[in-house]
Amino acid sequence: MAAGTAERRLKGYVAVLDGIRPYNRNWLSSDIVAGITLAALAIPEVMGYTKIAGMPVITGLYTILIPIAAFALFGSSKHLVVGGDSATAAIMYAGIAGFSASVAPASPEWVALAGLSALLAAAFLFLARIARLGFLSNFLSRTVLIGFLTGVGIQVAIGQVGGMLGVPAQDVSTNAVSGDIRKLGLTLRHIGEGSWQTALVSATVLAILIVFSRYIKMIPGGLVAVIGMIAASWIFDFASHDISILGPVPAGLPHIGLPQGLGWDDVTALLATSASLFLVILAQSAATSRAYAVKYREPFDEGTDLVGLGLANIGAGLSGTFVVNGSPTKTEMVDEGHSHTQVAQLTTAVVVAMVLLFLTKPLQYLPNAVLSSVVFLIGVKLVDIHGMREILRLRKDEFVVAVITAVVVVVVGVEQGIILAIILSLLLHVKRHYAPADAVLAWDADGHVRSMDPAVGVLSEPGLVVYRFGAGIFYANAQHLTDELMELASGDTPPRWIILDAPGIDDVDFTGGKTLAELSAQLRQQGVTLAFADTRRRVRREIQRYGVTGPFFDSLNEAREAFRAEPA
Repeated sequence: MAAGTAERRLKGYVAVLDGIRPYNRNWLSSDIVAGITLAALAIPEVMGYTKIAGMPVITGLYTILIPIAAFALFGSSKHLVVGGDSATAAIMYAGIAGFSASVAPASPEWVALAGLSALLAAAFLFLARIARLGFLSNFLSRTVLIGFLTGVGIQVAIGQVGGMLGVPAQDVSTNAVSGDIRKLGLTLRHIGEGSWQTALVSATVLAILIVFSRYIKMIPGGLVAVIGMIAASWIFDFASHDISILGPVPAGLPHIGLPQGLGWDDVTALLATSASLFLVILAQSAATSRAYAVKYREPFDEGTDLVGLGLANIGAGLSGTFVVNGSPTKTEMVDEGHSHTQVAQLTTAVVVAMVLLFLTKPLQYLPNAVLSSVVFLIGVKLVDIHGMREILRLRKDEFVVAVITAVVVVVVGVEQGIILAIILSLLLHVKRHYAPADAVLAWDADGHVRSMDPAVGVLSEPGLVVYRFGAGIFYANAQHLTDELMELASGDTPPRWIILDAPGIDDVDFTGGKTLAELSAQLRQQGVTLAFADTRRRVRREIQRYGVTGPFFDSLNEAREAFRAEPA
């Protein structure tokens, strides 16, 4: 029995193939094609991220080998692609460089520290799963998701302009604004140093991608662009015509093992960095998973995804690469390939393994401009103009939240944008419940209920005010409730009873409970009885614990009858 209980508990924390099951065999061909397309597009992208992380180029491919397969098997999202990412790569680089200035980027010591940071991030993810912190992703509303992905799209797109034009990389060593914003400004300032040949390659790639996506949808345009440009680069020797190419790429699968040559001092020094990585992984991965779950009306489980992300980062730490997280750009890539499940990502892992073993030599001819162009277009597609317009039309206050989220992601950073978005969403929620829907209820001659705005002298019937409050009573709206009830109890002909109609009150916090107790006593001194109708049993017990004696009634009609039965 003990073994069965342990097994059930383990299954509660670890799920297998949730991102694949149930599977329709008709999806297999499109999933395989999408996985091959993702590999073709993501391989150059993750190589680019190695420059941000200070890692050897080949380790970029490792991020979409074991880690992507681990999440595909143990995550819940059917669409999220896990791999190297610019935000986490930058955080990791800053963390390692900050405490160990003597360690050179791309050195064995640096690689070991990168692996350790991935393992520590995995530990935080597992702790979050045990503590059931996956609910934090529920604070990311659809409004926030649209703003988040729009900001990521803009950030990604503007970061590729220099590579598309062949402008030499610019120094963006500043914390004033986003590196991508400064990089764009410096790129435009040095546009005369660009390469028209590189710009021509970029324009050709964009044309291929657009034409195939609109008119030849059965064939992945990204795959055509990558293979075509590798062939053209080899045939026409692009490298000798002022067109930058990837260059030699080492072959072979990664070595599996714990990072070597490290001690507890390194662990403690990397804890803060790993905690920051954990927050970004949780926020960005959950935001992306939820966005595609909403798009396809599919379920996903935050706790299961935490386990999948943790195992993916263990795979990264043991295979000599850097931290991984859910990638909006790569997820959009596989979605553009019409994938249905994580079978596409498993296909990508197989393709990457084959590339590492047999095909690194052709990869060296790929122009860097191809990567820049592909990622640029992906970024543009992430900018959800339709969604932003719809929010503006329906909820202008939420549109402000979406815009601020997008701007902060672009100008400051992804993690700051997500954190601010959560704060703004909570403030917006508090604002709505600060002044909830409230009204005085009255009945016409035919017995139909009508609502009136609360004001001095407004009565439901002579001597009675029926007041409906449409939210839980908590610290932010308790004073609002007090002010309105005291106003209703004033005037030339104050009521004898005020019935608080409470079907919408789902909770009463400490401030709310103490406020109700004080309000009841104050009204009683004025000769007004504060009664409660249609109060949930749990809420009634909460109110009574604060010393409020009622009276309480199960229904509004019962409360009205009790009022009418009391002598005037």
